Amino acid sequence: MFGLTVSNKVLVSLSIFLSGFTANTLQAEPQKIMSAAALQGVKSVSLLDKNGQRTVIGSITFTQKEDGSEYQLTLEREQFRDYFLSMKEMKCLEGPELWCHLAYPYQQPHKVTVDNLRWLEHDLLFMFKTPKEFGANFWNGIYYNMQVENGIITGEAQAVDLNVLASPPDDLSVPPVGEAELDEVDRDKRWLPMIEIR
Repeated sequence: MFGLTVSNKVLVSLSIFLSGFTANTLQAEPQKIMSAAALQGVKSVSLLDKNGQRTVIGSITFTQKEDGSEYQLTLEREQFRDYFLSMKEMKCLEGPELWCHLAYPYQQPHKVTVDNLRWLEHDLLFMFKTPKEFGANFWNGIYYNMQVENGIITGEAQAVDLNVLASPPDDLSVPPVGEAELDEVDRDKRWLPMIEIR
């Protein structure tokens, strides 16, 4: 009887454990699927002002691979105007500020995972300036720190000195802009402080 009682307790404990594991697994599975879906197929890229008004600037095509997703970014050129700033031609969005795209100038793999979007962040660098300011102010850089939330890639602007890209990084396989190069930005004063890819 004693051995049978112990066995019953073990079975009950195991049943409770497995039922909790199953519930947690089922709860986590939709989130996992939604996160993976964010890096599949064609997505629209929008920048948002502080009121949520969006400007669609292009699209991204994600191709799933074993170790993540490769991507190709295509900007909608009609949304941008050409500016010649500090001896450099730049594509800029016009609004309360000029929001100029800075294409990442070095070779990179164009690959991301749900937990690491840094190469995509490097492909969507911007510089802001007032229309009256002369030249390009590369210290006024904008870096969108991105994450996957509910199947959507979202990000908030952070300040970065884009002069860090004036020379190639020692290791081209590592994104050169990291937490050490980023700072807070006054999002209430900036025109397009948010990004959304969906």
